[in-house]
Amino acid sequence: MKNISDDYPVYWTRETQIQNAAQEIYKADVVTLMQHFNQTGDVHTLQRMYGCEIHDNGTVRGYEQLGYDGEDFISLDMEHVAWTAANPQAVISENKLNSEGTAHFQKYYLENICTEWLKKYVSYGRETLERKVHPEVSAFHKHSSPELVCHATGFYPKEVNITWQKDGEVTIEDVELRETLPNQDGSFQKRSILKVSAEELQKHTYTCVVQHSSLDKEIVKIILRDGGSGVLRIGVIAAVLVIAVFVGFLIWKKKSDFKQVPQNMNRK
Repeated sequence: MKNISDDYPVYWTRETQIQNAAQEIYKADVVTLMQHFNQTGDVHTLQRMYGCEIHDNGTVRGYEQLGYDGEDFISLDMEHVAWTAANPQAVISENKLNSEGTAHFQKYYLENICTEWLKKYVSYGRETLERKVHPEVSAFHKHSSPELVCHATGFYPKEVNITWQKDGEVTIEDVELRETLPNQDGSFQKRSILKVSAEELQKHTYTCVVQHSSLDKEIVKIILRDGGSGVLRIGVIAAVLVIAVFVGFLIWKKKSDFKQVPQNMNRK
């Protein structure tokens, strides 16, 4: 069986040649665009962005657009198979590209060749791209602070949803959702902060809800007024119940044994 890495030298050599040739074309294009914009000097940039997507239902989407000096210049209209200018200076380029029929070639490339390469890349990295790791979630109240903190970490993939509930109803006021950050092991972490006054914290029950593709059901954490999380409260209650049942059993046993002594003596 042929190893994927066997194709790497050929692949990188071919791609390097293609990009070197494209670089020369882009240089010439910049000179042309400078003329369209009546520019004679300074530094100018030409940017090109294109790609393709394959959705879960099997549909594909392609896109391509170019920018000049940080502004939109021209883009490919996939539906009408034509180039569309973003400003008057781009109309000359629009007419030239449409007369050459390049839109049809690009549409075919994006919907067929590009998607085939995308499937290859996904298959090569499937183990990494499709792995799922569930988040570890902690929720707590910062002492002497109006901030309730919900922190999820160690999850993969990157997309995660963190929401707050007040007495079981979703609340979005005074919520600060921090940026998703990477961990050293390739997983991610994210934090959401809800600001609540001390009076409101005493009156209502606040919970943090975390949803992630790795989970069969959402993770729900209750914020305790003493700064802990709902899991700790359940554990304490369970321990108290066990102790109460055990003590009750001892009392019953002692009373039972006390009643049996006279009965045995009477039989003698």
